[in-house]
Amino acid sequence: MSTLATCIFCKIIKREIPSTKIFETDLSYAFLDVGPLSEGHTLIIPKYHAKFLHELPDENLADLLPVVKKVAVATGAEQYNVLQNNGPLAHQVVEHVHFHVIPKPNETEGLGIRWPTKKPSLEELETVGKKMLERLQ
Repeated sequence: MSTLATCIFCKIIKREIPSTKIFETDLSYAFLDVGPLSEGHTLIIPKYHAKFLHELPDENLADLLPVVKKVAVATGAEQYNVLQNNGPLAHQVVEHVHFHVIPKPNETEGLGIRWPTKKPSLEELETVGKKMLERLQ
């Protein structure tokens, strides 16, 4: 069976699985997360099935961020996180592009993260930058 046929988010879009809809466009769908980190935790998904962000058509990408913005406002949260993961090492669980809007009402609710920074030299940064620029051509 194909990934598309078994994708839980595709089934939500087709209304085969119930969800609490917050907002919808022709290309995107926003609904409450059933395992929220805080009240108002919402998922925003493209109606086009793609596992990774870079696999989405530009028109779908252009539609998603305004929906994320509307959902952020709808939560009523003064502070919030917008999260989007690509691949299992990056903590993606459902293999369908999705954004989380996660209200951060206090220290204990919402998203908790650690940020283990590195200290590369300017030369190391230049080398990485050149590699990335080559991939863009």
